Amino acid sequence: MEQWELIIIGAGPAGLTAGIYGARSGLRTLIMEGKVAGGLVSVSPWIENYPGFPEGITGTGLTERMVNQCRKFGAEVHEVESVIELNLAAEKKAVRTEASEYLAEVIIIASGSEPRPLGVPGESAFAGRGVSYCAVCDGAFFKGKRVLVVGGGNTAVMSALYLANIASEVYLAHRRDQLRAEQAYVKELVEKGVTFLWNTEVKEVHGNVKVESVTLFENKTGEKRQMAVDGVFIFIGETPNSEFAKRAGVKTDDRGYILVDSLQRTNIPGVYAAGDVTTCPVKQIGTAIGQAVVAATEAFGYVKRPYYYRSEYR
Repeated sequence: MEQWELIIIGAGPAGLTAGIYGARSGLRTLIMEGKVAGGLVSVSPWIENYPGFPEGITGTGLTERMVNQCRKFGAEVHEVESVIELNLAAEKKAVRTEASEYLAEVIIIASGSEPRPLGVPGESAFAGRGVSYCAVCDGAFFKGKRVLVVGGGNTAVMSALYLANIASEVYLAHRRDQLRAEQAYVKELVEKGVTFLWNTEVKEVHGNVKVESVTLFENKTGEKRQMAVDGVFIFIGETPNSEFAKRAGVKTDDRGYILVDSLQRTNIPGVYAAGDVTTCPVKQIGTAIGQAVVAATEAFGYVKRPYYYRSEYR
């Protein structure tokens, strides 16, 4: 088995930041990602609230810079290699993937989250055929077409703004009468001509070969109606990627988010967690990066100064 000092599971902002700090501190560092680097950030059309980029930056652009910085300091990044199993009982932690097995002195779990589905009839049947969870990935297929975005947070609003430059008509459905997104983005939606559907829920997706319409429910009036659309983009939150960690004994809350203390330590010595997979209530790039800095700093101490860092677990 390959042996590393630090293995980081996940290559979103938290994982890549931990990689930068871990490798720069001198730890032999491996970052593992089941898909491509970037996590949910890589599918963000535009980021305007990350410090240092007053003009904004694309999600892919920010990801590329972070990956290059990791490699500059010597971290190895494995993409499209999913973690299947962890064995955290021994002093050396074992990580098994679809391709190989690894040992690490310390692990940082930064596996992030996955888009949460609506769970309505027709959604899964038309996934990839009009139902999407990524405007950047699939927006080009809807040039000059009519699309519906579902959600009320920043991701939904930024995706609607992105699609407004491609589609002929963009509608934004939210189950409440006010968006959670930042007001600066909401103002842009109005300027772009996006149509708001307040207090509106999607109850079913219809079509033949691809999406043709949706059933909408107005939750204040109880009215149901059909609406013709070519695409449905869903952004209603995320589900943490923590199952593999839970199976290995890492404690989570009742929603599956990993429990950590102020130093990003889990209940298992030598195992830390950072980013969207943790219980941190603010799911932002900035908070993920802050947690990762703490986790990587603590991981360095756990490996290089064991007398001080491990004694607390005894």
